[in-house]
Amino acid sequence: MSQTSFIIDAPVFDPATGEAKFFYRLADHTFVETLRFPIEGLDTARPGTGAFKTLLDLTAAVLGVSYFKLLAPFEIDATALALSPAQQAFVLDVYENGLGEFYARNDLKRFGRLTIAAGTPREDSVPPTLPARALVLIGGGKDSLVSVQLLESAGAEMTLFAVNPKGPILTSAERSDLPFLTVDRVLDPEMIALGQQPGYYNGHVPSTAINSMIAALASLLYGYGNIVLSNERSASEGNIEFDGRQANHQYSKSIDFERAIRDVLSTATSGSLGYFSLLRPYSEARIAALFTRSNRYDDVFSSCNRNFRLSGHDGPLWCGQCPKCHFVFLIFAPHMDKDRLTAIFGQNVLDNADNIAPYRELTGLSGHKPWECVGEILEAAACLWRIADHPDWRDSAVVKALKPDLESFYGPARLLSAYEEFMTDSADHLIPDHIENAVAPHAH
Repeated sequence: MSQTSFIIDAPVFDPATGEAKFFYRLADHTFVETLRFPIEGLDTARPGTGAFKTLLDLTAAVLGVSYFKLLAPFEIDATALALSPAQQAFVLDVYENGLGEFYARNDLKRFGRLTIAAGTPREDSVPPTLPARALVLIGGGKDSLVSVQLLESAGAEMTLFAVNPKGPILTSAERSDLPFLTVDRVLDPEMIALGQQPGYYNGHVPSTAINSMIAALASLLYGYGNIVLSNERSASEGNIEFDGRQANHQYSKSIDFERAIRDVLSTATSGSLGYFSLLRPYSEARIAALFTRSNRYDDVFSSCNRNFRLSGHDGPLWCGQCPKCHFVFLIFAPHMDKDRLTAIFGQNVLDNADNIAPYRELTGLSGHKPWECVGEILEAAACLWRIADHPDWRDSAVVKALKPDLESFYGPARLLSAYEEFMTDSADHLIPDHIENAVAPHAH
């Protein structure tokens, strides 16, 4: 490996303290990242198993994207990690597609050009025995709360899970009254500082992939047989074409990534650990309709990304100005009355003329899909057209301005059929049959 390689050294885990440490080298820099797992309930025998050691190596590789992106070299030296060819291919997928937005926005061409070298994989070991209970990743927004309520209705045993929780994650978890397992993640401060300096790159990393690997370690340490996410079907839609493939802000929420990580986790644990998204059959509009059935979380949840920056937040739950706020307000509007929705957001987002241009982007009338976790362009267009004649919304500035353009661009027939299609569940998902059958009666 050349001096321009990104080097991933062997990680270590101390069961006495619950600390995992990950080590990286890039050019003249060395970095250390730390994960702190709670001591209470930790099975101290598990870290000695081959399955845990393999997952720890995979986690080291996936967490490494935050450090790799500073210079984005072409070579990844993972010879200190014991990874099979399939596991190496998974890591390359994370570094290529998981960083797709990062490459596109920095105009860096890396697809098909990255190489990885890894150590000899471990021999098969005795598979861990994991109970059927679920570890549910919670993000404080509508999606994970719909999953929680569906699983509750189905009588599933679960614990909520989050890395570095703050704001709406904490308030939503508290409101749920469910067990809540959290892990502290401490990034190397030098990496954060370098990302702000000339000569180094910065940008989006696949946080869902990172948190999923941390959840996989937690599943073995505390005994959970399923990791449950809440990624909807529209997460699979890319933002723009770049360097020969789709660059997708939400790649690690896509069904392609879900399938890849499910297979890697299953193989590493000899089939003991499952991974799936409970909301994969649904569109964002369908999830919004499910959320409106209960007002239990109205005053504590938020999907506004301004609440989830490293520095935290001290403002309102919804800014009303970012693409996430615009999109979530819009998809709630067909299913939620105006008084309830404006009370949640503290404003009528659709009645602000400053939002006309952003909504033109969201609905595909201009620009491209925003670099945010928002639904499909046609979905946004169909939802806006759906409320165009509703007495609660028809006089709002955005609706009045965009209705004629939407009808001209798409045509009413296409918008109507699109909305009906978005409210129809997809069969393209990885939910185990017994869980799908338990949840289905409560989703209709």
